[in-house]
Amino acid sequence: MPDFVLTPEQIADFVQAALLEDVGPGDRTCDAVIASDATLTADLTAREDCVVCGIPLAEGFFVHLDEDARFDAKMSDGDTAKKGAVIATVSGKAAALLTAERSALNTLQLLSGIATNAKAYKQAMGDAKAKLLDTRKTIPGYRALTKYATSCGGATNHRMGLYDAVMIKDNHIAVAGSVAAAIQAAKAAGERDIQVECDTLDQAAVAVEEGATSLLLDNMDADRLSQAVALYGGTVSLEASGGITLDTIGEIAASGVDYVSVGGALTLSARAIDIGMDYSF
Repeated sequence: MPDFVLTPEQIADFVQAALLEDVGPGDRTCDAVIASDATLTADLTAREDCVVCGIPLAEGFFVHLDEDARFDAKMSDGDTAKKGAVIATVSGKAAALLTAERSALNTLQLLSGIATNAKAYKQAMGDAKAKLLDTRKTIPGYRALTKYATSCGGATNHRMGLYDAVMIKDNHIAVAGSVAAAIQAAKAAGERDIQVECDTLDQAAVAVEEGATSLLLDNMDADRLSQAVALYGGTVSLEASGGITLDTIGEIAASGVDYVSVGGALTLSARAIDIGMDYSF
């Protein structure tokens, strides 16, 4: 089960905004071609293996346009679907379902792609104790959906936004003048839970001495991460980040860090899954 869920309000707002963009004042093709009393039944079918994500959103599109539509989910978000598996069956007014089709499929395909990608990264970590974290590298306006999808794939949600926590990164340090100055300023502002991005073990030493509670170990190889674990493991939280791929995440996770965060490779670079809507009149 995902550790992050979408609220009914988030689903409704997204569905309405997406349909306004796609349908606007009306679907001219359906209005011209499809009889008002025509009905259909269709299966949403996985055309490749995947982790399913976005079922409640897909349902939301169909029901928004046909409140009497019947949506029979055969699977739940987070389930693994094999190629050919029926994810859900929908029945209702043909014009409404055809109008909703592309928005429903686009959403289901992309979110399933992100969830599938997250599962691949999680599995590549092997038996390491580290948790897989997502980041703020999401398309603006779609963060909640993206983080829901990573959660369905087994990732743990990092902060939702800048308001969640203090994370002092390289540019903050550059403007503040030093690691020590940045941490001291944060503490003076009343912050006590402070994460600091460290490019070197020397920076990590200063951060710990100044009272950082978490270190973001940026672009460090497995050997340096292991050194950091030996020095600070159990004292502060340790997160590996930067340039991590499916090929390297296993070694990174095995270093003993508490967390491994993956940014755009987890979310922005995910490939949409091939999911079709197959009709049965």
